[in-house]
Amino acid sequence: QLQLVESGGGLVQPGGSLRLSCAASGFTSDSYAIGWFRQAPGKEREGVSCISRSGESTYYADSVKGRFTISRDNAANTVYLQMNSLKPEDTGIYYCAASRVVVSLGEEWYDYWGQGTQVTVSS
Repeated sequence: QLQLVESGGGLVQPGGSLRLSCAASGFTSDSYAIGWFRQAPGKEREGVSCISRSGESTYYADSVKGRFTISRDNAANTVYLQMNSLKPEDTGIYYCAASRVVVSLGEEWYDYWGQGTQVTVSS
């Protein structure tokens, strides 16, 4: 059974860093593009970053460019999201998702979703 599990969330002060992990099981992660999405309280879920199956192509939302870095280790079936210079507006539940079709920040392309990990940026 295909499964995605996020980890690495937590409480961090503004300006701090976190690294999120998305561990895949039940399939080889290099057969899917992986995206990271987040949902802040009272807001719709939005695409944050995504990475192609090979890892050669990456995309970022304008709000996180220059601060977040997505990467993948296909041997470990894991995708990472390194988040630096965190801001209070980065607070939310972060989800990873897998797409067999395209690499995109649009969630309509994603077939499988993890349960999410909470990120809170606050002093």
